[in-house]
Amino acid sequence: MRQYLYCEAGFVEKTQWLPNCWVNVTCPNQNDFDFLTKELKVPESFLKDIADTDERPRTETEGNWLLSILRIPVFNQDQQKGLPYSTVPIGIITNNEVVVSVCYHDTELIPDFIEHTRRKGICVRNRLDLILRLIYSSAVWFLKYLKQINIDISAAEKELEKSIRNEDLLRLMRLQKTLVYFNTSIRGNEMMVGKLKTIFQETNFWDDELAEDVVIELKQAFSTVNIYSDILTGTMDAFASIISNNVNTIMKRMTSLSIILMLPTLIASFYGMNVDIHIENMPHAFIYIVLVSFCLSGLAFAVFKKIKWF
Repeated sequence: MRQYLYCEAGFVEKTQWLPNCWVNVTCPNQNDFDFLTKELKVPESFLKDIADTDERPRTETEGNWLLSILRIPVFNQDQQKGLPYSTVPIGIITNNEVVVSVCYHDTELIPDFIEHTRRKGICVRNRLDLILRLIYSSAVWFLKYLKQINIDISAAEKELEKSIRNEDLLRLMRLQKTLVYFNTSIRGNEMMVGKLKTIFQETNFWDDELAEDVVIELKQAFSTVNIYSDILTGTMDAFASIISNNVNTIMKRMTSLSIILMLPTLIASFYGMNVDIHIENMPHAFIYIVLVSFCLSGLAFAVFKKIKWF
């Protein structure tokens, strides 16, 4: 799917391509691919680079074309098959007349960004302005998803306090992996701002105020990721210690119970031998043996209770 967006106090969608308009392509099919490569003459190698889900934030030039790749957050609808949140690459391909963004995944970021420019009446002056504002929007969405991740962590902790289940531990592990991906993506986007400054600083495209706002928002997102990551790491370590302690407690109880049951068994084994036991003629010998066995077991139980093995 592709959109032709022209900036008129916010991006307005057009029915066909116009010079200096923004072509937004999401989940491109063969028709979109042919339009970009044949009509707009976009380098095919750029589109292949963007299709790589592991592509890191970077810039690349080919002739008068500039490729800027960012990492943006996405929400995974089917959480059973992977991480609840992840990051995907989005490429902004530009030259003097063409501005194209390509993403091979459906995201909430781009529609929200377009709606935000309309609602605020934002005028995107040039291609660098668009790239910086997309980086800024990515930082905002990182923060939105981080708030939801924090809620998910709290919910998983409450479930683990009731009963430690593998499902809840795996849920925390997936959230921890998500935070790692967020961390690396935010740092990569922040480095992109520095690279763009090197490329555009000598032109009138560079806006110091906008770039500063972008860096501040990225630093806030980066700081938040680190805080949540440290909290989650501490939580995982704490529950690992709790599980280990529970196992030790169970093993102590099982050992204590085995010893308590061993004493009557040992006495019964002695008196079950085919030899003289000296009290076989006593009328209540069986009762005496049972009472002695219970007394020894009770004494062992009291000892283990005192040393808190029960």
